[in-house]
Amino acid sequence: MSVTATWPRPAPEALAARRVLVVGDVMLDRYWHGAVDRISPEAPVPVVRVNREEERLGGAANVALNVRALGAQATLLTVVGDDEPARRLRTLLEAQDVRAVLGADPQLRTIVKLRVIGRQQQLVRIDFENQPTHEVLAQLLDDFVRELPDHDAVLFSDYGKGGLAHVGRMITMAREAGKPVLVDPKGSDYSRYAGADLITPNRAELAQVVGPWGSEHELRERACALRDRLGLAALLLTRSEEGMTLYDAAGERHVDADAREVFDVTGAGDTVIATMAALIAAGLPARDAMPWANRAGGIVVGRFGTASVGYAELFE
Repeated sequence: MSVTATWPRPAPEALAARRVLVVGDVMLDRYWHGAVDRISPEAPVPVVRVNREEERLGGAANVALNVRALGAQATLLTVVGDDEPARRLRTLLEAQDVRAVLGADPQLRTIVKLRVIGRQQQLVRIDFENQPTHEVLAQLLDDFVRELPDHDAVLFSDYGKGGLAHVGRMITMAREAGKPVLVDPKGSDYSRYAGADLITPNRAELAQVVGPWGSEHELRERACALRDRLGLAALLLTRSEEGMTLYDAAGERHVDADAREVFDVTGAGDTVIATMAALIAAGLPARDAMPWANRAGGIVVGRFGTASVGYAELFE
């Protein structure tokens, strides 16, 4: 019998009845694929002859897509510009059946990450972005208050782009409403996430906050101290080839990496926290949701670019 056969899992109809509110920084991922046949005479760089263009949801939009792919309902709350990339995001979200509540800022440039791909390798990434105004972010609070009662879990996807300037107030509101709160954190100041039920830093992100560790014992002490200081129910450390470790009031639980082949780690963190949020919304404790999130992350790193995992692929 497969190990996964013994893990608790929600029924498809249980997931379909649950709604996750995703709040955070969104971006449009663009890929230009082409052939590389020569080096430019102008500079020692490859010349890419583009023959295919592709667009995907990125950032918090990819998180919402992953929630929806598992079968749960997803609402995306964010700020975009009044420009062509924003219109493309709306179209892609609609096509994926992700409900979008988008605040608009004419001065904001919707974030675009353009990746140029040649010979199956990313040659360069070009980012287009600026910061949203505080007026638009304040307006986001009103939308958040309106949406909160109709959702079973709240997920904050922080990419450090300014879309979560009021995350502390939002976490307080969500907790007062009795909603589980999950955060994919960014930066060195985690005090803004105080009171969340779960945060999911990777190794580099956690080290930026608690400092480097030299042993598992030292890691455990620092992770638990951070959890206590911030009043977190749990901290889930994603560790790439070392798997994942969950620190909670009961101690810790570790699962080994489940990747069969690592091709591209882009968006793996999005898949992990989206899976955790969907399963927690469906009633699974964090400890039971973690092995599935680990498995989902292991699936998407075997694919190129941002990707998602469906219910059948993950559970069956």
